[in-house]
Amino acid sequence: MTVINQVLGKTRLFKAMALGAAISSMSFAIQAQTINLSYNGAADVDKNAVHLFATNLQKLVDQKTNGELTLKLYPNSMLGEEEERMEQVLNTPSLNVASFGGVSPLFPEIFVSAIPFLFSDFDQARQFFDEGSYWKAVQSEFYKRTGGHLMAVVEEGGFLAFTNNKHPIKSPKDFEGLRYRAMDKSQVALYNAFGASGTPIPWTEVYLALKTGVADGQMNPPMYIILGSLFEVQKYATLANIQYSDQFLVGNDELLKSLSAKDKAALLEAVKEANDINRKAVQSQVESRIAFLEEKGMEVYRPTAAELEEFRTVGQPSYFKWLEEEGIDQKWVDLALKDVGFKK
Repeated sequence: MTVINQVLGKTRLFKAMALGAAISSMSFAIQAQTINLSYNGAADVDKNAVHLFATNLQKLVDQKTNGELTLKLYPNSMLGEEEERMEQVLNTPSLNVASFGGVSPLFPEIFVSAIPFLFSDFDQARQFFDEGSYWKAVQSEFYKRTGGHLMAVVEEGGFLAFTNNKHPIKSPKDFEGLRYRAMDKSQVALYNAFGASGTPIPWTEVYLALKTGVADGQMNPPMYIILGSLFEVQKYATLANIQYSDQFLVGNDELLKSLSAKDKAALLEAVKEANDINRKAVQSQVESRIAFLEEKGMEVYRPTAAELEEFRTVGQPSYFKWLEEEGIDQKWVDLALKDVGFKK
């Protein structure tokens, strides 16, 4: 009888332990929160720096919160195009990496950060967004207008280069008569300043447009030239440090307010670390990507300091005029120029 009681006692104990474990597991499941993160581009860490950022952020958030927060990734615009995803992130507890196409309809002042030839190198661009008065003011005003948070500037490929299939570009006058693919109206203004024409063409149609002669050239960082196989339809590249290639991590206000102080701190820490990893990865691969383009037959030209200054002198006034025509308050331009140490 005693033995039977002992066996029954152990059975009850095991059942109680199993029940406790189940309750604990259920409690964890209830506490765990899944956050959607949407963005452009392929789910390929070698070809898409935004996906590299997203995957590192996913891992870091999981580690720092012990699984209490998990990110679910939606690459390739699976949740919609730019403006759709911005609407989602501002209205539902989620995260989104947006390009200028997503942010500018709500906050056109973002175009000031894309003033051509604003930055001489990676360090200057990073300091501009990490410490500059312009960016701090942008974050504050963006929140006031939209209720969303600009949490990080995600480096996606280095600096934009000019490419074309007609002849080398060594000065603004070499643009005369060329037809260029433009990403948006701001790029059209820049091309017009150089004597070329610009036509907005979606990224998905760029290769065919260049192949068929709808456009003679385009501008993108080496990463995107490789990603789109544009080296097959472009012969010449000029590394003119035109614009810093970046996108913007946007966070929902309700989401951030719903997190515990500990989880919010962990998320913000993870964002910074993932961004630091991205910066190192992007910069470390610039020269190898340029070498790859040369191996594929592209002629790559590196302008002298005097030539870069000529591009800036001709290109910037046209861009400033375009910003004014778009109704951008001069104070934003003044803040940005002060942060990089020069005036109009």
